Amino acid sequence: METGKNTLPDKINWVWKIVKHGGLLLGVRNRLAGVGLDFMPYYWVKEEVTPITPPKIKDNPKDYAVSYFGFSEIDIIQQRIRGIGHKNLKKNLENGQTCIGIKRHDDIVAYMFIQNNHLNFRGKSFELKPNESYLKNMYTFESYRGKNMAPYLRYQGYCMLKEKGIDTKYSISEYFNKPTIRFKKKLNSIHLALYLSIKLFKRYQWTIKLRNYS
Repeated sequence: METGKNTLPDKINWVWKIVKHGGLLLGVRNRLAGVGLDFMPYYWVKEEVTPITPPKIKDNPKDYAVSYFGFSEIDIIQQRIRGIGHKNLKKNLENGQTCIGIKRHDDIVAYMFIQNNHLNFRGKSFELKPNESYLKNMYTFESYRGKNMAPYLRYQGYCMLKEKGIDTKYSISEYFNKPTIRFKKKLNSIHLALYLSIKLFKRYQWTIKLRNYS
């Protein structure tokens, strides 16, 4: 009997998992975007609308520390993550955004950016008040996944913002990105609106509000 090969039931189960978690539709959307037909439905999300129980790291918490990241950490992040070489993450800091992250001793575990000024997402403007922030670009390195790092860092971000008088947090979730939607639901987040962003051949752009949940 041969081993190491996927049987038909294994393949069916693999496809079902992709469909169940929204990966298939997300992949189709990304393929269409690659040829100039970029349709992105997304939710405008308000996070932690009610207090949550502080998430815990599934490891020895004494080994980890949360801190603000600067240009030196951004350099390391830029070098370690595949597929983001074309992005200039340093510009986020230069434009006034904040980066916070988790380290295990000197090793970077996870990070996210926080924006406190005017937000323009794919041509749609969102005005942020002095007590509001937009949370973006969260990432956990593969060797630390499964240890509850993302919820832990998100919550620590809430606490750091609260110290600055910021008590309202927003973010964006792609409609087909089911893991992100589930992750934010655990943080007592709610959808405020559903939008459809359309970009055609990188020349034409529209944003349509499909639904208002408030």
